[in-house]
Amino acid sequence: MNNERIDKINENLSLIQKVDGLTFGTDAYLLYAYIRRKAGALGADLGSGTGIISFLCLSKNKLSKVDCVEIQSEFCDLIKRNAELNSLVDRVSVINKDVRELSGANYDIIFSNPPYMKNNSGMGNPSEMKNIARREVFGDISDFCMAASKNLKFGGLFYCVYKADRAVDLVFAMRSQGIEPKRITFVYPDAMSRPSIVLVEGKKGASSGVFVTPALIMHMDSKAPKLVDTDDLKYIYDNGEFHERFINP
Repeated sequence: MNNERIDKINENLSLIQKVDGLTFGTDAYLLYAYIRRKAGALGADLGSGTGIISFLCLSKNKLSKVDCVEIQSEFCDLIKRNAELNSLVDRVSVINKDVRELSGANYDIIFSNPPYMKNNSGMGNPSEMKNIARREVFGDISDFCMAASKNLKFGGLFYCVYKADRAVDLVFAMRSQGIEPKRITFVYPDAMSRPSIVLVEGKKGASSGVFVTPALIMHMDSKAPKLVDTDDLKYIYDNGEFHERFINP
């Protein structure tokens, strides 16, 4: 179709993406790698976009089935076509809904790469699809955490990637909704830069106590003409998960 392209993600997965929509990036891949494998688990992806995180999780058998919750109908159609392209139709369901209206589910794992920009901050994007994906047009981080809490089993896990400078907003929203942060990883472009994103794993109904992992430094020098991945990032790309030292204290 016009305004679309097909990208090869890995040997098992290809992805149809909209040229003027939000495309697959490092934050999505790191969130997928951060999610722990749980045999037979039913998951939900809040604000799915193209569905890339869900498809990566399914291709690695981290989850059994995933419900992709997405408000934009164009992306819902894209998720369905991506499921067909990758022979995952029987493991993916698409829910065309505002996450704030999701209720009554009972998921083992919920994950989200939510909009991270406030609706009134900076310059808007001429693409409405990108604005909705990047800005809090249909809910802020509190709304996404509320949706996660309402639809998680007691003891279920919530995973989120967010901008590092809004880490307090994410942690506060999770705790306010009864999801206790249990693992936090700050991600740095290189050792000399500030963190760019944060990954958080929370557990519904858990007691307080968090494992702040070692920092994930992605590149030797993020300003070099050619980026050189650190050993930690190479491990993630090679294995689709974080090294053990980022998982357990």
